[in-house]
Amino acid sequence: MKMETITREGQEFVLVPMNEYEQLLEDIEMLADIKDYREAKLFDEETFPGEVIDRMILKDENPIRVYREYRGLTQQQLADKVGIQRAYLTEIETGRKAGSIKTLKAIAQVLGIDLDDIV
Repeated sequence: MKMETITREGQEFVLVPMNEYEQLLEDIEMLADIKDYREAKLFDEETFPGEVIDRMILKDENPIRVYREYRGLTQQQLADKVGIQRAYLTEIETGRKAGSIKTLKAIAQVLGIDLDDIV
Protein backbone atom coordinates (compact mmCIF):
# COMPACT_ATOMS: atom_id res chain seq x y z
CA MET A 1 0.00 0.00 0.00
CA LYS A 2 1.41 3.33 -1.05
CA MET A 3 0.89 6.10 1.44
CA GLU A 4 2.30 9.38 2.45
CA THR A 5 1.91 11.43 5.59
CA ILE A 6 1.30 15.11 6.06
CA THR A 7 1.07 17.25 9.15
CA ARG A 8 -1.47 20.03 9.50
CA GLU A 9 -1.94 22.12 12.59
CA GLY A 10 0.16 19.67 14.59
CA GLN A 11 -1.92 16.63 13.56
CA GLU A 12 -0.54 13.88 11.33
CA PHE A 13 -2.63 12.51 8.44
CA VAL A 14 -2.10 9.63 6.04
CA LEU A 15 -2.77 10.03 2.33
CA VAL A 16 -3.56 6.91 0.32
CA PRO A 17 -4.60 6.52 -3.32
CA MET A 18 -8.38 6.58 -3.82
CA ASN A 19 -8.60 2.98 -5.07
CA GLU A 20 -6.78 1.76 -1.96
CA TYR A 21 -9.02 3.89 0.27
CA GLU A 22 -12.13 2.39 -1.38
CA GLN A 23 -10.72 -1.11 -0.84
CA LEU A 24 -10.17 -0.30 2.83
CA LEU A 25 -13.82 0.78 3.13
CA GLU A 26 -14.96 -2.48 1.52
CA ASP A 27 -12.74 -4.47 3.88
CA ILE A 28 -14.16 -2.62 6.89
CA GLU A 29 -17.71 -3.41 5.74
CA MET A 30 -16.80 -7.08 5.22
CA LEU A 31 -15.28 -7.30 8.71
CA ALA A 32 -18.43 -5.74 10.20
CA ASP A 33 -20.55 -8.34 8.37
CA ILE A 34 -18.33 -11.15 9.66
CA LYS A 35 -18.61 -9.78 13.20
CA ASP A 36 -22.42 -9.57 12.92
CA TYR A 37 -22.55 -13.13 11.56
CA ARG A 38 -20.42 -14.47 14.41
CA GLU A 39 -22.55 -12.68 17.00
CA ALA A 40 -25.73 -14.12 15.47
CA LYS A 41 -24.21 -17.61 15.61
CA LEU A 42 -23.49 -17.14 19.33
CA PHE A 43 -27.19 -16.62 19.98
CA ASP A 44 -28.02 -19.64 17.82
CA GLU A 45 -30.53 -17.56 15.87
CA GLU A 46 -31.82 -18.88 12.62
CA THR A 47 -30.84 -16.80 9.65
CA PHE A 48 -32.90 -16.51 6.50
CA PRO A 49 -31.73 -16.14 2.92
CA GLY A 50 -31.81 -12.66 1.43
CA GLU A 51 -34.59 -13.68 -0.96
CA VAL A 52 -36.90 -14.38 1.98
CA ILE A 53 -36.28 -10.98 3.51
CA ASP A 54 -36.48 -9.23 0.12
CA ARG A 55 -39.91 -10.73 -0.53
CA MET A 56 -41.23 -9.25 2.71
CA ILE A 57 -39.48 -5.88 2.59
CA LEU A 58 -38.96 -5.02 -1.06
CA LYS A 59 -41.94 -6.84 -2.53
CA ASP A 60 -44.19 -6.25 0.51
CA GLU A 61 -45.39 -9.87 0.49
CA ASN A 62 -47.26 -11.29 3.47
CA PRO A 63 -44.68 -12.67 5.94
CA ILE A 64 -46.82 -15.69 6.83
CA ARG A 65 -46.95 -16.71 3.19
CA VAL A 66 -43.21 -16.10 2.71
CA TYR A 67 -42.21 -18.10 5.80
CA ARG A 68 -44.72 -20.85 4.98
CA GLU A 69 -43.31 -21.26 1.48
CA TYR A 70 -39.75 -21.09 2.82
CA ARG A 71 -40.62 -23.94 5.20
CA GLY A 72 -42.02 -25.90 2.25
CA LEU A 73 -45.59 -26.02 3.54
CA THR A 74 -48.78 -25.70 1.55
CA GLN A 75 -51.62 -23.61 2.92
CA GLN A 76 -53.49 -26.80 3.74
CA GLN A 77 -50.54 -28.29 5.65
CA LEU A 78 -50.06 -25.14 7.72
CA ALA A 79 -53.79 -24.79 8.37
CA ASP A 80 -53.96 -28.43 9.53
CA LYS A 81 -51.00 -27.99 11.89
CA VAL A 82 -52.48 -24.79 13.32
CA GLY A 83 -55.99 -26.20 13.54
CA ILE A 84 -57.75 -23.70 11.30
CA GLN A 85 -59.51 -23.84 7.95
CA ARG A 86 -57.39 -23.29 4.84
CA ALA A 87 -59.82 -20.57 3.72
CA TYR A 88 -59.16 -18.64 6.94
CA LEU A 89 -55.40 -18.91 6.38
CA THR A 90 -55.90 -17.64 2.82
CA GLU A 91 -57.77 -14.62 4.15
CA ILE A 92 -54.97 -13.90 6.62
CA GLU A 93 -52.28 -14.24 3.94
CA THR A 94 -54.16 -11.98 1.53
CA GLY A 95 -54.87 -9.38 4.21
CA ARG A 96 -58.64 -9.74 4.12
CA LYS A 97 -58.57 -10.77 7.78
CA ALA A 98 -56.04 -9.88 10.45
CA GLY A 99 -56.25 -13.19 12.31
CA SER A 100 -56.72 -13.54 16.03
CA ILE A 101 -53.72 -13.31 18.33
CA LYS A 102 -54.27 -16.95 19.29
CA THR A 103 -54.17 -18.00 15.62
CA LEU A 104 -51.15 -15.82 14.81
CA LYS A 105 -49.26 -17.24 17.80
CA ALA A 106 -50.05 -20.77 16.63
CA ILE A 107 -48.93 -19.95 13.07
CA ALA A 108 -45.67 -18.46 14.37
CA GLN A 109 -45.04 -21.50 16.54
CA VAL A 110 -45.61 -23.94 13.66
CA LEU A 111 -43.35 -21.86 11.39
CA GLY A 112 -40.67 -21.71 14.10
CA ILE A 113 -40.54 -17.93 14.23
CA ASP A 114 -41.41 -15.20 16.71
CA LEU A 115 -44.86 -13.62 16.64
CA ASP A 116 -43.12 -10.30 15.95
CA ASP A 117 -41.88 -11.71 12.65
CA ILE A 118 -45.40 -11.96 11.24
CA VAL A 119 -47.24 -9.00 12.74
